[in-house]
Amino acid sequence: MALDKGLDNVAVHWPRTNRFYDPVAPAEFVDFGAVADAPDIAAPTGALALHIAKTGTVRATAYTELVDLLLGLEGVLYATDAAAEDEDPVIDPDGCAWIAGGLERFVEGHQPYGDLVTFDSVANVMRAAVAGGRLAEQQLRWLDHRLAALRDDAGNAPHWSFARTELAVLSGFYRRCAERGFAVFADY
Repeated sequence: MALDKGLDNVAVHWPRTNRFYDPVAPAEFVDFGAVADAPDIAAPTGALALHIAKTGTVRATAYTELVDLLLGLEGVLYATDAAAEDEDPVIDPDGCAWIAGGLERFVEGHQPYGDLVTFDSVANVMRAAVAGGRLAEQQLRWLDHRLAALRDDAGNAPHWSFARTELAVLSGFYRRCAERGFAVFADY
């Protein structure tokens, strides 16, 4: 296992039929390539969509902190809970639906802030989302604690810079897996 390779989330057939999970054919994601060909698409969005279309895989390393923050858990894309329970780092189709739903709600909530997703815009979207809910004060304290933990020793925020459309494509990958009954294997 090469840790310098990063984290890939690979679409696999669920449940496994033998000792190993069989990867899903990239043809199941070929329509993602149309996003890459769309006019005026952000370069990172196009690159992610094209990679998914060609491989049925997401290079997930860049998204791990953001997804963990949005979903309130640690190691979501690494499938750490599944790894502890099953010894296989796999996100089942229900888990894929949960990830997709969280990302979809965030992408929608970020619309008033524009297409550039930064640490500050994420914080604003999340604060707005929890401010009107039950236990808002407690949730805001939790959120502030999580945001502070992501800062470095000098107090600098992570240098996140995503296109909102890029995160829409990312959520689309997990939604496709959920809808077609695929799982996601965390390969790192």
